[in-house]
Amino acid sequence: MSTLKTILVHADATAQAPMRLKLAEQLAAAHGAAATALYAATSALTRYPMALAAGGEIGSTLVELDRQRRTAAQAQFKASVDARRMAWREGAGLPVADLVQHAWYTDLLLLGQHPPGPATDVDVPADFVSSVILDSGRPALVVPAIPREPTPLRRVLIAWKATRESARAVSAALPLLQQANHVQVVAFDEGEGLQAESGIVDYLRAHGVGASLQRDTALRHELGEQLLSLAADEQADLLVMGCYGHGRAREWALGGATRTVLQSMTLPVLFCH
Repeated sequence: MSTLKTILVHADATAQAPMRLKLAEQLAAAHGAAATALYAATSALTRYPMALAAGGEIGSTLVELDRQRRTAAQAQFKASVDARRMAWREGAGLPVADLVQHAWYTDLLLLGQHPPGPATDVDVPADFVSSVILDSGRPALVVPAIPREPTPLRRVLIAWKATRESARAVSAALPLLQQANHVQVVAFDEGEGLQAESGIVDYLRAHGVGASLQRDTALRHELGEQLLSLAADEQADLLVMGCYGHGRAREWALGGATRTVLQSMTLPVLFCH
């Protein structure tokens, strides 16, 4: 029986939101889970604080901008999913705090990759995904920024390392792994030797997941690229990995492989810190 019972998906007015919403609906149907879309965006008053110094009608203009973005996001939500099967909630204009506070009461988050390079049509800060993952401690399925129709997560690649973060990611992914057709585990030797990697295969087998183990040597400073390349070779629909970071969540605090995957991902990635 699936333990995936509650799904929280980030909704905003960007072009990437429909894919997240549709994937959330797809997963909710497959697992008998309840899905909620949470609209969370940085308010115009926060984004343009200096505008208030201009006085006049600028305050009401900024409020109207927020209303328009919220209305556009809700229209997108209604056009993408069956609103009778997914709840709609709205945050308070502080997207990281809004998502984190709701994340503590959900099994899985669905977030969107920040578009690479300069982007104007973005409702959240650049470090939104990493901040939510590190601050909430909840598993998050991050969807690539390139808009496309979601596909079933049938082929899964697990990046295994004998760490707390990696173990938590695998445990959180079990409901998805149990419905997959093919699961591949890769363990990279980063110069410390590989120890007891077969234990992860035994763990998965105990939970009804058949998986094969591949051992590889990490290329210095290129582990993130190496992992994404392997995912492409395996034609993986999903990558599962630990999210490594420290201190208060900011991009610079992330581990190298985590940062690279977040920046260059081409497939959904389930992260857990």
